[in-house]
Amino acid sequence: MTKVSWSSQTFPPEGASVAEGIRNQLGRPTLDLLTILVRESAQNSWDARLRDHPEPIDYAIDMWTVGPAHATAWRELLSQGAPLNDHLPLRQTLNRPMIRVMAISDRGTSGLGGPTRADEAVTKEHDFVSFVRNIGEPRDTELGGGTYGFGKGIFYLMSKPGTILLHTRCKVNHGYETRLMGCALWKSYIAREQDGERRYTGRHWWGDVSGDVVEPLIGTAADAMAQQLGLRPFGADETGTSVIIIDPTLEDREPADAAGYLAETITWHLWPKMLESPEDRPAMRFSVTCDGIDHPVPDARETRPLNLFVAAYEAMNATDGKILECYKPKKRLGRLGLIKRTAPPMEATDASRMVDIESALHHVCLMRPAELVVTYWPGPKPPGEYQHYAGVFRADPDLDETYAKAEPPTHDAWNPQSLDYPESTYVNTTFRRIDDALNGLFGIGGVTRGGSAKVALGAASTMFSSLVGGAWGTGGATDYGKHGSTETTHKDPAQGSRSSSVHFDDSGGQAGGNGPTGAAGTSLNTDWTIPNGTGATTANGTETSAGAPPRQPSPTAGPEPYRPPARRPRVEYVGDPYHGVRSDVPVLIQEFRLPVPGAQRVRIDLAVALAGTTGRETDPPLGADMPELFGWEDPDGSLHTTSSHAIQGGDNAIWRAIIRPAPDTMTEIDIATEAVQNW
Repeated sequence: MTKVSWSSQTFPPEGASVAEGIRNQLGRPTLDLLTILVRESAQNSWDARLRDHPEPIDYAIDMWTVGPAHATAWRELLSQGAPLNDHLPLRQTLNRPMIRVMAISDRGTSGLGGPTRADEAVTKEHDFVSFVRNIGEPRDTELGGGTYGFGKGIFYLMSKPGTILLHTRCKVNHGYETRLMGCALWKSYIAREQDGERRYTGRHWWGDVSGDVVEPLIGTAADAMAQQLGLRPFGADETGTSVIIIDPTLEDREPADAAGYLAETITWHLWPKMLESPEDRPAMRFSVTCDGIDHPVPDARETRPLNLFVAAYEAMNATDGKILECYKPKKRLGRLGLIKRTAPPMEATDASRMVDIESALHHVCLMRPAELVVTYWPGPKPPGEYQHYAGVFRADPDLDETYAKAEPPTHDAWNPQSLDYPESTYVNTTFRRIDDALNGLFGIGGVTRGGSAKVALGAASTMFSSLVGGAWGTGGATDYGKHGSTETTHKDPAQGSRSSSVHFDDSGGQAGGNGPTGAAGTSLNTDWTIPNGTGATTANGTETSAGAPPRQPSPTAGPEPYRPPARRPRVEYVGDPYHGVRSDVPVLIQEFRLPVPGAQRVRIDLAVALAGTTGRETDPPLGADMPELFGWEDPDGSLHTTSSHAIQGGDNAIWRAIIRPAPDTMTEIDIATEAVQNW
């Protein structure tokens, strides 16, 4: 006859593990408890997947307050035979006006099957004993995520009274079997009893105590008890496990806030399992609810900056993937995919801060063949605040055991110092090979064409000028002559202008070659021109027109009065370019003004700069995008979408060039201005 109660473990003569030691096996992790809970429980679910099950694993986290219809059953049934509060604070928790629980569930998994007694677990299938009875058993799943099973301690740490319920359904010889059992870990103690003092390990189990060992409720008894407690039932052919945490610690978060944090944490740590397989379905499906309200799990493909890790993952699996190797001793380490983007700084969240990712992304996601995130390993910061890169490294299956042994109990790092040679060499070399690849990511040796006064992008160093890998550069060549002239000049440093060089025309001659010194192309202050752009002034004041000899003064008109030459129009940039959005389109914005008075027309020249060469791409490959002008935005915010635009200079009004860049390219941008005669 079934008798439901609690049973507390006493120390046997040969000794046993104490509760404190089991609770402390996770050490002092850098991740918070909620994050560890997601990682460890999902890892357990993945290792328990049914290999012949075509559908994804369903993984769910549900929090709720036990309603009045079930609260009495929780208090009466789970208090039966429970230890005193000094030995286990469960009674105190159940006697509170409100009972809160959290269930971590999976379906499409094997459930906790096998024998229910440790002394009978001589077969390979002994999941129940491994979770409920034994501590520190090695994994028996090839290329699984777990190692020695210490991670299950997180379930007890998450419960304020250290108590959980296990509700599982598995296959047995005669069909399916439901099992229900309570487990608790608190602290060891000495109790005074009738025959003297006795020492207890601090481990407790709730179930059927009618035999010599406490057993789980099985079959119809388990189903009936689960119904009284209001637990989610299993379908007829459904297998899996629910771990119910009693009075979960939410680390100073309100339940709804904790649910949102858990949903985002799932995406950060389990995004590889969200990606579609060749069969167009993900490996796992995720959901989070709080008091019946759904908290959607973000889509990694649509979430910054995780979408970059998704792109790096796809690059790793494609021909762009790089094989990393150790040469002495010779060993293939794994595959690496890298991707770089230019984008505004990201907005950090609690989940991203937990993995030390703030405003800039410069990390490589490390994973083993199980494709569960181990950690986000930080590489060198990129040279500009608008530049980001992401990488994914997946260990080679032949070295899975090596990387697994390098992990702590929380599986969130690779520590080569914990390994012996040659395994330590493999892990150390992995980091060196990744470093080499990252250092080459921004090692750009190309140059852009002369005559572009470049503007640094964000915090990029001046050595990169505007040609930044995977970024958009901006420049400002100013057209001082008539339409079609390509002359630019060196500005006076005292005016704070950007310097530029001199272009050469197609004939090989220099455009606009005469300056005050009479030395073509070497003048420093050739800032003067006729306002309509049709001529130039020589050093002695003689005026020339395009293609004509100098015009001599009239013999009857007398000497011409001195007229100071007009200043040539120029572009003056206002600050660095920055990112924005116009009409829901991500754009790059460069503010500028025209300090010289007079009517002027601005135009823009856009091209894709080619890294490692001196070339620029103006004709895109088939199907490729090119940067394009989105429009000119005036000081009032109105957008003018013509390719060039007439502006009245001299009033210090700030205009904006709005550019829609081509993704994944290096873009060269020249803004030029010329005088306008009629407007």
